[in-house]
Amino acid sequence: MSLTLYYAPGACSFVPHSLLEMAGATFEPQLVKLHKNEQNSPEYKAINPRGQVPVLVVDGKPLTQIVAIVGYIDARFPQAGLLPTDPFERAKALELLAWMNNSVHPTFTHFFRPEKFAAEHSTQALIKSHAATSYKPLLQELDALAARAQAEGRGFLVGDSFGPADAYALVLLRWGGFAGHDPEGFPALWAHVQKVAVLPGVARTIERERLVLNVYKPA
Repeated sequence: MSLTLYYAPGACSFVPHSLLEMAGATFEPQLVKLHKNEQNSPEYKAINPRGQVPVLVVDGKPLTQIVAIVGYIDARFPQAGLLPTDPFERAKALELLAWMNNSVHPTFTHFFRPEKFAAEHSTQALIKSHAATSYKPLLQELDALAARAQAEGRGFLVGDSFGPADAYALVLLRWGGFAGHDPEGFPALWAHVQKVAVLPGVARTIERERLVLNVYKPA
């Protein structure tokens, strides 16, 4: 079985990228340079017509969307324990992952890519400002989740094993720095992300993507 992951540094593709590394999977990482618009090239559109990352190609067949890819990786590498085996706990883990993907992530998209939502520059500026403000309480919610996990003696956001929510939390907190939110202002989440970052598979992903965790710059 061959696996190829199309990823962009610092994007949400970090989630399956780190899961594959943590699972010890053999895969080919393929860099997509978003700043060079490679996601809209005919070659890439042939793989994913939506022009998005990530894409996991399994024996020549493309699979898109974070939740679907995570489900596949978990099923393909059950020994990694990326999702709980108990049906209800598994559903709760996917519930958290879905919220990160359909609520927190799109809020940052409004900050980072306001031109997708309005043509007028003045409206784009309003969208960007509102998104930056709206992003903070979402990070606070994640901070509370990390604090609860620590208080309950859990090593990770879901149970005692690393999973997709931990990888996504790292991505989302890092993005917060671009939106003007100091990660140190979310102490439990920041501590959790730093702990996750040194896990061997996650560290390899960070190195390959050449990421800096704290990108916040005071105004």
